Amino acid sequence: MSPPPSRGGREARTAFAAAHVVMKPSYAEVDHAPDRPGRPDEIAPHIDWDATLDQRRHLIEHGLGVAEAMDTAQRNELDWAVAAELIRRTASLGAGFVAGASSDHVDAVGSAAELAEAVAWQAGEVVRAGGVPIVLAQPWLVRAGFGPDDFVAFYADVVDRVDGELLIHWLGPMFLPALAGYFPGDSFDRVMDLDPEKVRGCKISLLDPALERRVRERIVSRGQIVLTGDDHHFADLIVGDDPAIDGWTSLAGRPVALGRFSHALLGVLDGVAAPARAALDLLADGDVEEARVRLAALERVGRVAFEPPTRFYKAGLAFLAWVNGRQDTFLLPNHLERTRDLDHLRRLFDAARAAAAVDDEAAAAERLRAFAAAGQGESTTS
Repeated sequence: MSPPPSRGGREARTAFAAAHVVMKPSYAEVDHAPDRPGRPDEIAPHIDWDATLDQRRHLIEHGLGVAEAMDTAQRNELDWAVAAELIRRTASLGAGFVAGASSDHVDAVGSAAELAEAVAWQAGEVVRAGGVPIVLAQPWLVRAGFGPDDFVAFYADVVDRVDGELLIHWLGPMFLPALAGYFPGDSFDRVMDLDPEKVRGCKISLLDPALERRVRERIVSRGQIVLTGDDHHFADLIVGDDPAIDGWTSLAGRPVALGRFSHALLGVLDGVAAPARAALDLLADGDVEEARVRLAALERVGRVAFEPPTRFYKAGLAFLAWVNGRQDTFLLPNHLERTRDLDHLRRLFDAARAAAAVDDEAAAAERLRAFAAAGQGESTTS
C-alpha cells in the first residue's frame, strides 16, 4: 500500500521506511550480545512500545509509508509474536504499510510445502491487518540445496496460497550471510513472471544497481514496480534513468507511478524522514537536479550507516533517532548498538547534519559530546 500523499494528489515516487524497534533503558542491564543472543521472550519485555509507535508516527507525519516487521525491525532477533504485535499496532495508525511475511511462527519445517504454507499464513495475517505482505527470503531453501526450478515451485506455491497482492524480497548475503546463492540461475525472473496481477513488485536489497535496473526494465511494462533497498546507490535509482512518469499502476488500490525509476523501501529513511520528504517533493515538482542533490546527501548517510559489516546498520539508525531526541536510548535487541564505534557514529552524525537530518544541531551535538565523555561508543564486535 502506498504511503499517504504529503501534498495531495499522486506521488512521483512511493517510499517506505523500514522502522526500528526502540528498547527501554532497562535493557542496558541485560547481558545479551550479538554473539550471545537472548531468547525473544527475554527481549520482548524490554521493548518500549510507546516510543516504537512514536517513531512510526514520525515517519507517517513526513509522508512515508511504514515497512514493518522486516530486517530493520530486528526480525532476525525477535519472533513472530513480536512481529505480529508490531503489525497490529502499526495498522492501528491508519496509514498504508507493508510488512514481512516469513515462517518464524513454526519451530521447524520438513518440506517446501510446509514452508510455503507457513509463509502464506503470515502473508494472510498481514492482509487481514490491512497491509501488503512482502515475502521475506527463506534461508531454508539455501540449506536444502534448492536449484532454480525448486525456487520457482516454492514461490508459485506461496503465490497460489495468498489471497491478495504481495511483493517479493531479494535480500543479499551482506545483510544475512545465510542467503548466499539465493535465487539461483534465472529463478528470480521466473518468480516475477508467475502472476503479475498478484506479484505487484519486488524489493531488491543487493547493493547492485546494475541488477536492479535490469529487473525494473524487464517488469515495468506489465505494471510491476521495484522498491529499491539499496542504501548505497538509491539517489540515482530513485531519480531514474529517465525521471518522467510513463503511467500508473496500483498497489492495494492506491496509485503508484511507472517509469524508468525505482520506488523505495529503505532502512536509511528511518533516520532521515524530513529531508527525504523534501527531496521527494522536489522530484514531484519537477526540480530533478535539486532532488538529486538532496537524495545524494541522504545517500551519503546511508553509505556510512550501511558500511561493512553491513548487517550492523541498525545501530546507526537507532543512534540518529536518539541524537535527534526522539527516544531515550539507542539500545537494540542483543545490544547491536555495541557493534559500531564512536568514530563511526561521529561520521554518521556529520553526514546526517550535512543532509539536514539533524533537527537541533546544538542539542544533538551536546548529546554526542556527553556520550563520548562517558566513554561510550566502544565497539565490541567487528
